[in-house]
Amino acid sequence: MTAAAAPNLVVTTLGEYGQLTRAALADYLRPREPRRHLYDLVADYPQRGGRMLRPSLCIATARAFGADGEDAVCSAAALELLHNAFLVHDDVEDESDERRGRPTLHALHGVPVAVKVGDALTLLGLRALIDNRARLGPRLTMLILEEAERMARETVEGQAVELGWRRDNVLDLGESDYLEMVLKKTCWYTTIWPSRVGALIGTRSDRDLDRFIRFGFFLGAAFQIQDDLLNLLGDPARYGKEIDGDIWEGKRTVMLIHLLGAASADERARLADFLARPRAERSAEDVAWVRGRMDGYSSIEYGRQVAHGLAGASLHEFAAIYGDLPDSRDKRFVDGLVTWVLERA
Repeated sequence: MTAAAAPNLVVTTLGEYGQLTRAALADYLRPREPRRHLYDLVADYPQRGGRMLRPSLCIATARAFGADGEDAVCSAAALELLHNAFLVHDDVEDESDERRGRPTLHALHGVPVAVKVGDALTLLGLRALIDNRARLGPRLTMLILEEAERMARETVEGQAVELGWRRDNVLDLGESDYLEMVLKKTCWYTTIWPSRVGALIGTRSDRDLDRFIRFGFFLGAAFQIQDDLLNLLGDPARYGKEIDGDIWEGKRTVMLIHLLGAASADERARLADFLARPRAERSAEDVAWVRGRMDGYSSIEYGRQVAHGLAGASLHEFAAIYGDLPDSRDKRFVDGLVTWVLERA
């Protein structure tokens, strides 16, 4: 497969498996009571779109390891429901203003309602995981549920660490701290769980699943850093979230951590003061200054280099895991994700 062909295959497959997942989601998001106060709102974020990376990776991995694509659809739908639950709660925690090009759920309906919608999405995701039983049987369904419990726990722990850094205004962080947090917060539910569950479904065995942790970590961390870069550099019309929102929120990204390490004593003191304030007390002038210092110290270029290094490592792990599998469109899709992750806008 040529380099030019890889992104095209990825985009096509994301569209195809995304549609399979949306068809399955329709049953879980069907209108029911109480509609106005819950279920119409539960459908909001899923209906705003999204690239469908996570469910597509789950389906493609299952197929690459020999499963019928339909075998993984319930798990893919469950992951998308859980993903949207995480987004609703994350937006509340981050005080975010925008999600997928529209105001966040809590901005539209208030924090209490948004929290309840996130809870409902979580329960619907659990229902979809249980529904695997009809096609996959009780043993495999329980193994997938156990994988989901670990994924959710890792994700919650990672989110708690990041929120704690911001609450306590932690400044003495290194790249390893960031990567450990991202392993938990992002990688487990974005790339590790879809890969592990896809392989579990494809092989009908839970042996050798730990090999997907390294692959998923490298790919997921590259994905997250690229997402953080897009927050600084993305086209507002395409990005769908608030440009420079991570700076407004005080998120400890690779770029901010690099800046904290490179800044002069006076600049670091100003950064510490900026990060100590609540979001409502941060000004556009302050945010522009932080963004300018990132340019001045090449923090953005540093972030790019880290993302590319992680992506290269994920290719090495891909070869070790998938190398002996027969060639297939799904195998090529997973391989092509590495390029897509870095080139997406």
